Amino acid sequence: MRLVSDIFERLPMVWLLLGLLFFATGLYLGFDYKLTFVYLMVGAACSLYGLLLFIFIRRENPQRRNPAPLSRNFISAGSTVVMPVSSVTDGGESAQQEGAS
Repeated sequence: MRLVSDIFERLPMVWLLLGLLFFATGLYLGFDYKLTFVYLMVGAACSLYGLLLFIFIRRENPQRRNPAPLSRNFISAGSTVVMPVSSVTDGGESAQQEGAS
């Protein structure tokens, strides 16, 4: 069902693009062509429908997804970074620690 929801979420953009294409075609043909006003009205109707569909989808389902959790290695700006303890030590330090024990 994920494919259906992805298509449904993109429908307003398709209608808006279709409306803009009709509108641009009407302007390209010019006002001497008899059907220019039909192209402009269809373009305006498709664009308006896409905009209304976008608004209604957002009002119906404002929180459609939970935000993805951040990686454990993600460091945000301003956070305190705790560096891991290094497992590699100098040979001289380890010899001194062994002698002290």
